[in-house]
Amino acid sequence: MSRVAALVELMRPRQWPKNGFVLAGLVFGHGWEEPAHVAAAIAATAAFCLGSGAVYAFNDCRDLARDRRHPRKRARPLARGAVSVRAAYALAAAAAAAGLALAAWAGPAAAACLAAYLALNVAYTLRLKTVPVLDVFAIAAGFMLRLLAGTAGIGIEPSKWLLACGFLLTLFLAFAKRRAELAQLGAEAGAHRAVLAAYSTVFLDRATFACAMATAAAYLLYALDAETAARHGTDDLVLTLPWVLLGLFRYLYRLHFRGAGGDPAEELVTDPVLALAVAGWFGTVLWLIG
Repeated sequence: MSRVAALVELMRPRQWPKNGFVLAGLVFGHGWEEPAHVAAAIAATAAFCLGSGAVYAFNDCRDLARDRRHPRKRARPLARGAVSVRAAYALAAAAAAAGLALAAWAGPAAAACLAAYLALNVAYTLRLKTVPVLDVFAIAAGFMLRLLAGTAGIGIEPSKWLLACGFLLTLFLAFAKRRAELAQLGAEAGAHRAVLAAYSTVFLDRATFACAMATAAAYLLYALDAETAARHGTDDLVLTLPWVLLGLFRYLYRLHFRGAGGDPAEELVTDPVLALAVAGWFGTVLWLIG
């Protein structure tokens, strides 16, 4: 049983909430009005959970030596010896195949998005994560593929503003992750993640702030857009902007004054103010457009 638990842990289910991006189209595209869209979106989300789990297992195989020297990553199943490299590769292949099959049930376009996501992450693990700035854009592109899988992938027209906001938000989170890693690992940062040697706190501080402000601006334009009002039947979506600003600035605060920001999923469950911002935003959106 402990071996099974270790294999599940290797797929990092605590990170799976990130795949909630797939469901954004269901909400903002009013897809919940069609049972077929709901079923397809749930299937696509589950497929991305399997796909992301496969990516984590593959990445841990490739980074095994580095992870064993990392203060936190050395506790991962592969690094601590609870799972063999062979078993991890087999799990990655099985999870990827199962994810693609489930995505294909949701729709051919959803399967194509997941296939592109898997290919992107293989390239990221093998090369892209060592290229400054491109590494962050590759992470953001993975989230864009989630959004597309949950919109165009299941027959819901994607909002250009939604895609813009999603891309800018994930750029912000990715730059924040690099900033947190640099602060936590200090002088040894480059030994644990090679690309960190090419970054500076000054650059990452400016990048995170710029992306945060761009995200807020794009969201404001989306909320005020006439097409948005027509789609949702309300021009009051701007009332959700305070929640967005609270979330962004709280994240920046934790990044700079609490040594946090490296893991959005962890931040959401450990910081009550950030959780309030997300819950308040989601609740207000549902109240306005539901």
